[in-house]
Amino acid sequence: MKYNSFDSALRNAPFMVEANALSVETVDSRVLNFAKQDIVWHTVSDLISDVPGKEMLGLNMVEYAGQDEEEVAQAVKALTDSLDEKLKTEQDGIIGYQVTNDVGSIGRIYNMRKKAVGLLGAVKGSAKPIAFAEDTCVPPENLADFIAEFRTLLDGHKLNYGMFGHVDAGVLHVRPALDMCDPEQESLMHQISDEVVALVAKYGGLMWGEHGKGFRSEYGPEFFGEELFGELRRIKSACDPLNKMNPGKICTPLESEDELVKVSDVKRGTYDRQIPVQIRDSFSQAMECNGNGLCFNYDTASPMCPSMKVTADRRHSPKGRAGLVREWLRQLSEQGFDVLDLENETKQSSSAKGLIEKWRNTFNKRHEYDFSHEVYEAMNGCLACKACASQCPIKVDVPSFRARFLNLYYTRYQRPAKDYLVANIETMLPYMAKVPKVVNFALKQNLVQSLTAKTVGYVDAPLLSVPTLKSRIKQQPISEFNLEQLQAIPQGQRQDYVCIVQDPFTSFYDAQVVEDFAKLILKLGKKPVMLPFKPNGKATHIKGFLAKFAKSAKSTAEFLEQVAALGMPLVGVDPALVLCYRDEYDEILGSERGDFDVLTAHEWMTPLLAEFEPKATVDEEEWYLFAHCTEKTKMPNAEKEWGAIFSHFGGSLTTVPVGCCGMAGTFGHESDKLQMSKDIYGLSWAPKLDQLPKERCLVTGYSCRSQVKRFEQTATKHPLQAVLQLLSH
Repeated sequence: MKYNSFDSALRNAPFMVEANALSVETVDSRVLNFAKQDIVWHTVSDLISDVPGKEMLGLNMVEYAGQDEEEVAQAVKALTDSLDEKLKTEQDGIIGYQVTNDVGSIGRIYNMRKKAVGLLGAVKGSAKPIAFAEDTCVPPENLADFIAEFRTLLDGHKLNYGMFGHVDAGVLHVRPALDMCDPEQESLMHQISDEVVALVAKYGGLMWGEHGKGFRSEYGPEFFGEELFGELRRIKSACDPLNKMNPGKICTPLESEDELVKVSDVKRGTYDRQIPVQIRDSFSQAMECNGNGLCFNYDTASPMCPSMKVTADRRHSPKGRAGLVREWLRQLSEQGFDVLDLENETKQSSSAKGLIEKWRNTFNKRHEYDFSHEVYEAMNGCLACKACASQCPIKVDVPSFRARFLNLYYTRYQRPAKDYLVANIETMLPYMAKVPKVVNFALKQNLVQSLTAKTVGYVDAPLLSVPTLKSRIKQQPISEFNLEQLQAIPQGQRQDYVCIVQDPFTSFYDAQVVEDFAKLILKLGKKPVMLPFKPNGKATHIKGFLAKFAKSAKSTAEFLEQVAALGMPLVGVDPALVLCYRDEYDEILGSERGDFDVLTAHEWMTPLLAEFEPKATVDEEEWYLFAHCTEKTKMPNAEKEWGAIFSHFGGSLTTVPVGCCGMAGTFGHESDKLQMSKDIYGLSWAPKLDQLPKERCLVTGYSCRSQVKRFEQTATKHPLQAVLQLLSH
């Protein structure tokens, strides 16, 4: 149910409770607006659509359930009939409603509501919503008046806040935004707490309706009264006489002289403020983690943090890694180091003295404690899949600050040899591709495999494509890149050309995909232009070679900007590498990135569908799409758009819900990561593939296809290859 004000939503709750609703959940306009900017909105936008000509400032989610389906339907109809009458005059501030009864849709709506805690934390600026008046509870009939006065209280202190909760139970979550690194605002938190306690008492409620007391424990004796609070202490004495479990929360044992937790006790902001503000701002992707814990996700079909799923170790979650980095920054600041200055120094070439120092520190690594090693242990297990950067409501981007950490960590300690192999692979591949059969022959030898695993720490190296892409395109009517010739093409004809942006892995290890993309472009009546290979650099970013990455990114960006000036679309086939141009390039280059866009294959094809006549069904057998986790999280409509493309060209595509495949670029090829890679693959990819005909399974990411080939001994296709097949019928 949609309202023209949040107050209307609150005051209308008793009406819905009286209509025998099972529950009534509410969110205010602030939460709704944050949800609309989050990846979660694409899942509910059709279920919570805007009302034309009206501004939706409040939302109530009303649920009915029961043993008799007909009775539930009658109750819903009775409510909607009443709402229809109210809508005629916009009575009670109601401006619209929608009804859904399928479990999937209900789950998506509740998921949006569940994400509200995190969404509020995404507010810009240093002041963040704090849960110190988190779940006040008053009788439902008093809720609207209570909230009105609560708002007046917070507005009087000029604070921003968002509200959501369970209005049928009189429980509302309110999180005023405070900068806890500011001692004055920390003191204000205590003042507001006291004022809220008095307000709750005025309306006959409690300071807590659901969760543990936490920093509100000191108000327990006042609310419970001496006799009841004494009984609580008696229970604590029986169950926890030494006050070891959550000491000071709720109460303490009768015999204990320990104090209750207080609002004025030490909080995280006490430690965070020890980090200089410039560094806090620079590492905002770690500093702004509000601990909501949505990254503790064990759903095997969810892309969120695969390393946390298989280790069950919260250090290996975005929340855990962000916390470790904050402490690392604090300790460096305490020791007088300026991280930003250290990063600037890494841009200078390493001296022989610096190399000797790194070897000395590496040798002493086992004997000298360094907190950096604890941070490294957690970072080393990150697959850099970037799911956290969009799945987390705060957008905690672990790969971003992980790269910065590794960049600095390896100024003190020597890198493993495998990192140099990965960092230089894009430079080596064009030379290796000159003699692919020789390279492949060597890679197949047991001795070479054993030496590579023991000395470099690299296993299951993929084989180069034979024939190579260079020899393949000679057989196709593909234009070689010539800037002057392309500039001579009239402006009106340039949209008929498509510039294929190569990536290192698909071009050199899966060249058939690039060749088939060129064929698809021709089938669609366009003219493919194969751009010369330019390093993408994502691998160097993942490994923390930030100076090297910045240099190659700048060179490639300048080239792509020059090509983009032609007005011809730039398209790549691997989603993770395409997205690197948008995220990591923007991050490392800033305003120097230039003005160019590289599209994925589905982004390029989707707007063109209107140019082509839809085809009747040409392939009645189903295709199954396994999307890359980075693609799914950064482009949430990708799977739907692939489905629309298949449907348009006479095919049928079913999206398979899977998480990460466990390869993640070169992660799965590293000896120390091999078992984790297998375990992650076994979570969702292996069981799903076992249930489906593998020849009908389509995989967008090169690394994912490589992982499937490694464990299933089956080569899967890119969806663009299936589209080509549809068009060839």
